[in-house]
Amino acid sequence: MAAPLLGRCSFFVQRKNRFCKMIAGKGKRFCGEHATMEEGDGGSKRISCPLDPKHTVSEDNLEKHLKKCNSRDKPKPGYYVENINAGQADKDQKLQQVTLCERSRAELEALVEKLKTAVEGLQGDVEDRTLSHPILQEELLNPMNGDSAHKHLKQQASILGHLQELGLLKRGHCFVEFGAGRGKLSHWIHKALKNPENPEICEYQKIINNPETFEDLQLLLVERSSTRFKVDGKHQDAGVPFERLQVDIQHLDLSKVPLLRKKKLPLVGVGKHLCGAATDLALRCLLETTRVREDPEPPPKRLKEPETVPKSEDDAETAPPDSSSSTGTSKGPVLGLAVALCCHHRCEWRHYVGQHFFLQRGLGAVEFSTFCRMSSWATCGLRLANQSCPSHDPTNQRGEDEDHEAAEETEAVSRFWTAAEREQVGRLCKLLIDCGRRDFLKTKGFSSRLTRYVETAVTLENVLLTAVPSSSS
Repeated sequence: MAAPLLGRCSFFVQRKNRFCKMIAGKGKRFCGEHATMEEGDGGSKRISCPLDPKHTVSEDNLEKHLKKCNSRDKPKPGYYVENINAGQADKDQKLQQVTLCERSRAELEALVEKLKTAVEGLQGDVEDRTLSHPILQEELLNPMNGDSAHKHLKQQASILGHLQELGLLKRGHCFVEFGAGRGKLSHWIHKALKNPENPEICEYQKIINNPETFEDLQLLLVERSSTRFKVDGKHQDAGVPFERLQVDIQHLDLSKVPLLRKKKLPLVGVGKHLCGAATDLALRCLLETTRVREDPEPPPKRLKEPETVPKSEDDAETAPPDSSSSTGTSKGPVLGLAVALCCHHRCEWRHYVGQHFFLQRGLGAVEFSTFCRMSSWATCGLRLANQSCPSHDPTNQRGEDEDHEAAEETEAVSRFWTAAEREQVGRLCKLLIDCGRRDFLKTKGFSSRLTRYVETAVTLENVLLTAVPSSSS
């Protein structure tokens, strides 16, 4: 066993199979974190921090430490509105979870029959369409990129291709990347829109050559966890339009983001592998919290009209949209979206935007929960061979447990159906859940589409949800 480095702590960390690398005090063998290991140490006892037990603190210094501990509650920003995108909380939604292992074969077969009935007429809604974008061609041909990086580049290129085909990849927009992670997708959107060879942006040549201002372009990255190696960190030049919000989508009110209130640019929502319920949270966030971005002002006084005077058609058209209406329109500031979907087994009934779609088909929270579990059959057992869709939520400690539980359930039902049959059932579950999201978009005045935007060899989670305002709205 190697000795500790000179001046460093002598405590051996079993989990990391090495000595602690913290600096020890003068004349000490251990750092402050492991000071209790000192023989005959007469110092203050170290205890676990009440805010975060992952680190310790001197008992005498506890009060001072709590005031500056990184785990302390910090003031919430103005755009933080608790559970604004979470959906309605009902008592009926807190149902006891029943695993697939606990269900009989008859129950499972009955549920599969319900599933097949519900998806009748929906199978043809998904088309294969792999696109690309010239801005990524050089990087796609770069031999220095490994297999994993190459797969991610193919996905990013296809998403940009779909944005361009929909007419959304233009300046004058604010691109909101939900679940941004390191921000690679926003990075390529920025590269595509500042490229002077792009004929669509020749009119912005002056702005490109003088990047002191990007008033007609904004990239807003939304990520709840603290992320290392952020790509937007490479764009720190003055005026480069990157801004990052560290907030859970569930609590984000876009109408209260100061940047959006100031620039008032139309929005385009994007996301690459927006995991499980995060897709539903993002759809609500984008379409329900963006109606008003101006400072609230008292409405002008109007004379009360006589009841005998009927309202004209012009009055009806200019009336402000009712946000509570079940058939809202796309008159808000959202121009469209392109979101790569994944991890349907992590969806939740409370957050799901397609509840009405399910209820119309005689399905409810129980069936939804079961179909979410079954959706993992579409990829379960194949993930180890294709790791282009890892756990996309670094802060979710349940990821490995959920994958292990899904593997156990798959093994338990393997005696009922073959692997091919289970995969087909899983894909039908994903399709049904995604069609519920399309139904939600329709009620908001959007025309949507599901597309397999890359081959399954690139990623097993290869469905892209796109939407633009429908012509009728």
